Order: sequence, then C-alpha cells, then structure tokens
Amino acid sequence: MVKVLEGIRVIEQGTFITGPAAAMLLADMGAEVIKVEQPGTGDPFRAFKGGLYSPHFQAYNRNKKSITLNTKQEEDRAVFDELIRTADVYIQNFRPGAADRLGAGEERLRKINPKLIYCSISGFGPDGPAAERPAYDTVAQAASGFLGLFINPENPRVVGPAVADSLTGMYAAYGILGALHERNRTGLGRKVEVSMLEAMCHFNIDAFTHYYTENEVMGPYSRPRVSQSYVFECQDGKWIALHMSSPEKFWRGLSLAIEMSNLFDDPRFSTREGRIDHQEDLIRILGAAFKKRSRADWCLRLEARDVPHAPMYTPDEALEDPQAKHLQLLISTHHPTMGQWETVRSPISYDGERSLEVSPPPILAEHDAEIRSELRTALSLKRKLDRSILP
Repeated sequence: MVKVLEGIRVIEQGTFITGPAAAMLLADMGAEVIKVEQPGTGDPFRAFKGGLYSPHFQAYNRNKKSITLNTKQEEDRAVFDELIRTADVYIQNFRPGAADRLGAGEERLRKINPKLIYCSISGFGPDGPAAERPAYDTVAQAASGFLGLFINPENPRVVGPAVADSLTGMYAAYGILGALHERNRTGLGRKVEVSMLEAMCHFNIDAFTHYYTENEVMGPYSRPRVSQSYVFECQDGKWIALHMSSPEKFWRGLSLAIEMSNLFDDPRFSTREGRIDHQEDLIRILGAAFKKRSRADWCLRLEARDVPHAPMYTPDEALEDPQAKHLQLLISTHHPTMGQWETVRSPISYDGERSLEVSPPPILAEHDAEIRSELRTALSLKRKLDRSILP
C-alpha cells in the first residue's frame, strides 16, 4: 500500500456518514485517523442488534483508531486538546453551533494549533434560513433536485444507497487535500466548509446546465433516453444493462446479437434522434428479445459483437466477476475481537500498486490506552525539554 498521506494526522469527531466517510478516504491514502467518540455509545452508526459494530459503521470507518472522550470533563478535554495540538486535520459534521458548545469550534482549536486544517460539514451550510434544519441523505438529495431524477413516476419511492452522504464526504476530503497542499506553501491552516446541499447541487451539475442553457427541466428518463441506456430481464430472471450511446457500430452489433438484423431499418429506429423519440417502442421490442435467452448467453453474444453491456449484478455477485477478481477489489483482514473482515479496497493505485492492506474498523475505545499513553509520553518529553532550555 502506497501511503501518500503518511505522516498526516486526522482527528475525526464525526457521526453517521459524511464526516466518517471523509476521514476514511484520507485514511485509505495513509493518513493516521483518530476517531473521537462518546464513551459507552460511540458513533450512533455503531448501534446494531444490541451491539456496537453495525455493517453501516464498518462501511465508513476502516483504517482508523478509536478513542472515547467526554470533552465536557476537564481531564478528557485536556486529552482532546493535546490531540488537536498534534493534528494536521480536524473533521466534524455537527449542526452549526454544536462544535462551539462542545469546545471544538474553529476559533478555539486554531488557538491550540494555528496550522490546523479545520473541516466543518453541515446539511445546509453554516448560516442562512435553512442552516438549523436537520439534514439526512434523502433531504439533501431532494433539496438539490437530484432525488427527482431517480424517482420512478409509476412507483414513486426512494431507492438506492446514501449517495448524498457519501458524496459530501468525498467533496470534504477533496477540499481538505487542497488545503493541505496550500499549507505546504504558506504554513497556514484553513477552514474547509462543505454542506450536503452544496455537494449535491454540484454533483447534479448536468441537470442545472441543461436548465440554464436549454430551459429544459430533466426528469428521471431524460438522461437514459439521450444516452440510450437500458435494462432487460433475461430468460432466467436475471437482468442485463446496455448503454448504447450514439456510435452506429454498437447498434449494428446489437442487431446481429439479437438476430434482428433489419430492426434498425425501421424508420423509428434508423437514426439516433428516432431512437430517442421512440425509446418506449424500442424497449418493448428489445425486452421481448432478451426474454428468449439466459443472461450468461446474452453476455457472450453481446461481447462477441462489442456491444457495451454488463450483467446487472447484485452485491453477492459483483465481486465474483472475473474482472473484479483480477483487480483484487475484495480484500480481507482479521480483527482480534471481531474476526475475519472483508471490504472493497480503495479504487486508487499509485505506480501500479493497489491498496490491498487494510485495518478493520475499530471497536469502541479500542485505542484508548495506546493514544493516551502516547500523549502522556509526548507531554512528558515536552516538559523536560522546556525545563532544559529555561535560563
């Protein structure tokens, strides 16, 4: 594992996804991440079936250390302050004002460590009419105009994973890396702020660009129609996805694969514009064709004709695909208490070296003794040094 952020210490006081996800991305690149949690309960995302090691928590907290601190108590506040003194980055995703009440506001922490990169993640931003509103993934997706692009009008319900949470964490990590780079030049820290609303509006930039340049309000079928994207059920009940785009060679290959070589002589489907305008008709015809063979058979036929496709895998299938195995996407390690642990590796490789080493998510307070001992030793050495240089 190439640790491009080795030597960077991150103090994460995050809960649920946005803050922990940002810190995990930095940890995946070699930063030391110390997660500060509440004694007894920890990150609320831990709670699961009477335990404190939920799959949700595990997804966003690998490669970290855990220490429990109640910063309302003087002794723990002193430990927290010493951690900040040794840190390069601090991350929190509290509601506006909460960090100050906990003694973790930017102004206070910057007095302790002027070089600190202070990252604040919120739902709707630090101020403004919506700043105090609670925000979770679906709320941010809806407020940014993103959710409407994924709601099926025939069966309107929220679908899919926590996209807004994860992406906000990614944008926060992106901002932190920029601030770290600048600090190499200036020696000064920065406050990095990102909200879920801002992150999702930026991620939804294609829809806004269409509106402001073409006065077109995109809906859930707008992009799939233009890009000519499809999903079809096969004979065996499994599904396959196609993304045909515009090159005519893909359509010729598809017509041969489904043994309907004259299909695209039909005026409705003979041009890109026609296929866009008559996509519903095309879906019915292709849907009936794909019902005639198994998914495995279709994959062979489509690959032979160079048609852009993929099996629509479920999570238990995706990492068993030969290409996923070749890329070593599934990695594993062992936790001394929780046992064998598996995850998806970081997608980034440096100079051809994949990130195959991983530390499992920590149990609550797993590194309390280690971190406190390190801080006591460092503080003792500092005091001895201070005494030795007194006049």
